[in-house]
Amino acid sequence: MVFIGGPRQVGKTTLAKNILEQAYPSGKYFNWDYNEDRQDLLAAKWLDDDGLIIFDELHKYRDWKNWIKGIYDTNEGAVQFLVTGSARLDIYRRGGDSLLGRYHYWRLHPFGFDECPGNMTPKEVLKRLMTVGGFPEPFLDGDEREARRWRRERFDRVLKEDIRDLESIRHISLLDLFIHQLRTCVGSLIVMSNIAGEIQVSPKTAKNWLDLLERMYLVFAVRPYTKNLPRAVIKPPKIYFYDNGDVMGDEGAVFENLVATQLLKKNHFREDRDGYRYELRYIRDKEGREVDFVILKEGIIEELIEVKFSDDRISKHLKYYADKLSPRKATQIVAKLKRPYSSGRMTVVDPAAYFMPGL
Repeated sequence: MVFIGGPRQVGKTTLAKNILEQAYPSGKYFNWDYNEDRQDLLAAKWLDDDGLIIFDELHKYRDWKNWIKGIYDTNEGAVQFLVTGSARLDIYRRGGDSLLGRYHYWRLHPFGFDECPGNMTPKEVLKRLMTVGGFPEPFLDGDEREARRWRRERFDRVLKEDIRDLESIRHISLLDLFIHQLRTCVGSLIVMSNIAGEIQVSPKTAKNWLDLLERMYLVFAVRPYTKNLPRAVIKPPKIYFYDNGDVMGDEGAVFENLVATQLLKKNHFREDRDGYRYELRYIRDKEGREVDFVILKEGIIEELIEVKFSDDRISKHLKYYADKLSPRKATQIVAKLKRPYSSGRMTVVDPAAYFMPGL
C-alpha cells in the first residue's frame, strides 16, 4: 500500500484523484467524511480487478489500522491501495496492530521553488511564498485578502473538526491561544513551561498539545544538535509552521520559517524516496554561537545552513562551526541577494538557486 500524509488542503485528495483518473480509470475512491462512502468502504464494495482503491481521511476511523491490515492481508486480487490523511498515518497511536512492512509512506508538502508554475519568475515565487504561503489554493490565486480568509477557515476546520475528531480537548480556546503564542515565537527557542504559565495550563498539557499539533501537520519542531560539541547545551526546540502565512513576525522570521519548511520538505522527500534517515536540527553553544539549521544524514552532519534576509556577509558563527565540524557543505541562504559567491568551503546563495533541482 501507499500512504500519503500531509497538512489539510495541501492537495492530497487532488493528487490521489489525478492518479486514479490518469492511471486507473476503473478504480474506486472512498472518502470517510461521506456517509455513503463510509458504509461502502466498511463493506468492501469494490471489485478485485478495479486496479486501485483510494481511502481518503481513513485515519478518522478509530480502528483504521486493524481494519486496513485485514483488508490488505486478505486481498487476493490485483487491486492496490492508496490511503490519504491529514494526521500522521505513520505514527498515529490509536489503531492497534502494526502495519510495518505493508505500506510505503509519502509526505506531501506545500509548493516551493521547485514546483512553481513555469510562467513565474523566482522573484515572484519568493514574494508569494512570503505573503500567501505555499498551499496550492492561496499560492496559485495570489490574493492576500483571500489568502487570509482561506487561512482562517482552514485553521477553524483543523481546530474544531480534525482535532476534535481525534483527541479529547476540553478547552479549545486555550489551545487556540497556545497556537497564537507559537506563531509569535517562530525562530526562537520555545520553553514549554513559560508558554504554559502564560496561558495557565500545565507544562505537560502544553507538551501534549505540541505533539498533537505536530501530528496534525500544523507545526514542526527543530531540536538542537549536541554531538561532538563539548560546550553545547541541551536547549529547547524551535517551532515552525507548515503554512508560512501562519507566522506572526517580521520579514526575517517569515523567511526563516520559509527556509525551514523547504528544508524539511527536501529531507522528507529524500527519506521517503531513498530510505535514509534525515534530521533537521540547529546548533547553539554556551557562548551563544548559533547556526540556524543542520542537515543530518544517518546521524552525520551533511550541511550547515544559516539564514539571512538581506545580510550577505558570511556569518562568523557559520564559519566557526564549518571549521570545527567540517561538514560536506556550509551554506548561507539570503533572501535579498544581488549575486551568489563562495568563500572557502562556504557558499552564499539565494533561496531559488538553493532549492531548485540539482543543487
